[in-house]
Amino acid sequence: MLKPEDRMLVARFCVGCSKMSRIGKHPINIPSGVNVTFNNGVLVGKGKNGEFEFKVHDSVKTELTDGKIIFKPASDEKFARAMWGTCRSIVAKAVDGLSTAFTKKVNLVGVGYKASVQGKNLVMQLGYSHDVVIEIPSDLKITCESPTCIAVSGANKQRVGEMIKELQMRRPPEPYKGKGVIIEGQYVYRKEGKKK
Repeated sequence: MLKPEDRMLVARFCVGCSKMSRIGKHPINIPSGVNVTFNNGVLVGKGKNGEFEFKVHDSVKTELTDGKIIFKPASDEKFARAMWGTCRSIVAKAVDGLSTAFTKKVNLVGVGYKASVQGKNLVMQLGYSHDVVIEIPSDLKITCESPTCIAVSGANKQRVGEMIKELQMRRPPEPYKGKGVIIEGQYVYRKEGKKK
């Protein structure tokens, strides 16, 4: 049981902790080969994998010093502290993507399921009476490491994830035989079929 004076001490400590962001307080190191500029509230980055543009929220201050990006909240309001960590997370992933592309894979599980890249299109055979043709976006790279494995890579982690989900929606995994487009590492919940 805490004494009244101990409760006050704990309360003060918690208030002090709430003003810090576990994510936002860490500076972002700009890797070699990546150029980042900040003008009029907009961060612009360029690297070998492309470029990004990010409008920093007005409740967050931004500094570029010694090859690092530092974010600070403009006030002690809860919303400013939330945006502090959010901006830091988004920009950190964007900077990483300029030097090292993000890659995710899907596997085609099913008899006769296969895929190939033909020009600027990804052609998949997924058990339909027709081929599924998807145009490859200019900001992404899609390769077929094998006839049943598709790899999507790009500088923008969100765009890579969106494309992976779009591929999966063409034949979502089903729970009885486990067939479909399955994201690498994804667990497919299986059901038992009807017994004779």
